[in-house]
Amino acid sequence: MSIERLDQGPRMSQAVIHGDTIYLAGQVGAPGESVTAQTQAVLAQIEALLARAGSDKSRILSATVWLADMADFAEMNAVWDRWVGGRDAPARATGEARLATPDYKVEIIIIAARD
Repeated sequence: MSIERLDQGPRMSQAVIHGDTIYLAGQVGAPGESVTAQTQAVLAQIEALLARAGSDKSRILSATVWLADMADFAEMNAVWDRWVGGRDAPARATGEARLATPDYKVEIIIIAARD
């Protein structure tokens, strides 16, 4: 079975497709923006990558959300809940982690099925 890589760089790819499964790299928003703005940006990036890979948000199997501060959980969830829209919700875990730079507040990793 072949492996396809999107936006491959020397360290990582933004997406890897194996069979009908799509693995996205952790997506982050613009450093220094609010949790709301970063979450909105991340979800837009996820939608764009999934579209390029032949899928969409209704086919997300699993999401891992990393927050720099769990105090931002409700703010991130407000954006997430609007985006999911109450349907096709994936399995999801959320945790707190020190992200690549202190300016990042949200990072989301997705696994999805291809259409």
